[in-house]
Amino acid sequence: MIYFRGCTAREKETSIQEATEKLLGLAGVDYHILDEEACCGSVLLRTGFLKDAQEQIKRNTESFKDETILVSCAGCYKTLKEDYEGLDVIHISQLLNDLIENGSLNISKKDLNVTYHDSCHLGRHMEVFDAPRNVIESVANLIEMENIRENSLCCGAGGGVKSAYPEIASQMASTRIAQAKDTGCKTLITACPFCKLNLSNEEMEVIDLTEFLVKYGDMDETQ
Repeated sequence: MIYFRGCTAREKETSIQEATEKLLGLAGVDYHILDEEACCGSVLLRTGFLKDAQEQIKRNTESFKDETILVSCAGCYKTLKEDYEGLDVIHISQLLNDLIENGSLNISKKDLNVTYHDSCHLGRHMEVFDAPRNVIESVANLIEMENIRENSLCCGAGGGVKSAYPEIASQMASTRIAQAKDTGCKTLITACPFCKLNLSNEEMEVIDLTEFLVKYGDMDETQ
């Protein structure tokens, strides 16, 4: 299995990579990282640089060979599943759900209320709704926001919006954070590094699913 970190987890939100690798180690998952990991091409595709994206896809496909690709990023998941051909791709939320169900990760549940943000790429686009929720509910009580699943609000970061229209991205993030605060929870979980980056604020804890498990799962590191 290749752990494809993605640009954001690899360069900006490195704590997501660290949490992911810790969980894979605890579960005994055999994996490796590409020595020269490159962008999956998602941003190029979403912003119209199709020729450059296709060249990137070709180069990456040669590196992937016939291995299963594990991804942290929802955008990478959508791109590798839909824009590449013949890849076996799994999102970390799906793998964690499997590892908890088969007992490879021993999780302790506690009386903690948290809420969850469905990212556009993982949720609305790829319809991965249940796996992250199952993981969360193995640890805490999930309190849903007003807009969830296919009706979730965008965080404002995707599709080049954060780079081209930062004010709009900030406004969208503020709207989503307001919904999260309305649940009464102090922790907002997402399964997308882009979303974590754009939703981060001083009023509540915004944390990736992997970081949430490491921080609150009380896992036995000798398992």
